[in-house]
Amino acid sequence: MRREAYLVELGVTDYREAWALQRSLARAVGEGAIPDTVVFCEHPPTVTLGRRTDPGELHIPPGAQVSVVESDRGGKSTYHAPGQLVCYPILDLKRHGRDVRLYCRSLEQAIVATLARFAIEAETIEGLTGVWVHAHSGGRAKIASIGVHISRWVTTHGYALNVDLDPAPFSEWITACGLEHASFTSMARELGRPLAGDEVRPAAAAALAERFGLGFAEPLGEERGSWPDALRASLAGSPGPALVPGR
Repeated sequence: MRREAYLVELGVTDYREAWALQRSLARAVGEGAIPDTVVFCEHPPTVTLGRRTDPGELHIPPGAQVSVVESDRGGKSTYHAPGQLVCYPILDLKRHGRDVRLYCRSLEQAIVATLARFAIEAETIEGLTGVWVHAHSGGRAKIASIGVHISRWVTTHGYALNVDLDPAPFSEWITACGLEHASFTSMARELGRPLAGDEVRPAAAAALAERFGLGFAEPLGEERGSWPDALRASLAGSPGPALVPGR
């Protein structure tokens, strides 16, 4: 039997704004005020630094139009931009096994299942996080990255799946994930056609629901005023413009 869960689709959202929303949602999930909640969004060009980022990973050229944000997620540096599907599951792991490693592997398998719906064969690599494909250009290429934060068994952050964006900044602006000489790709590049996030989100939501036993109703959009009362009440009074009900 699947547990009720919220599915929130925000569109393109500033990274700091989405992070503030995650923290408020995590508090509400941890207190039992709302069920597990999954947030999908995209970000403007942003480099995020995980807790294990080395200074040498950054080589952003002067004048590059990109924000740099230090994050409390695990992992190293990565890149976000429109055309990348970002997924933030806010889950209470007391309901999902209390196993951090299992949680990360489950996220990877949800991504693999999402890609399979588009006939893209993907895999994980022992000792590395994220999801990889055998790229048309030759060799393995990374198509999705994972970085999570867990406090009192409630998760924040999550994964970023490259749908249709230029992967050059992963290697030209940073040493993404701390991986020297790694290649990065996107779903569009592997399919040989343009691809919109709107096409991928339903498959990604279905894969997460299957993997974690979640039951989503209709997705909630950017209009906070239409969110369920329990969700709006849990966010009311929280700091930050992203959390004002009805914005």
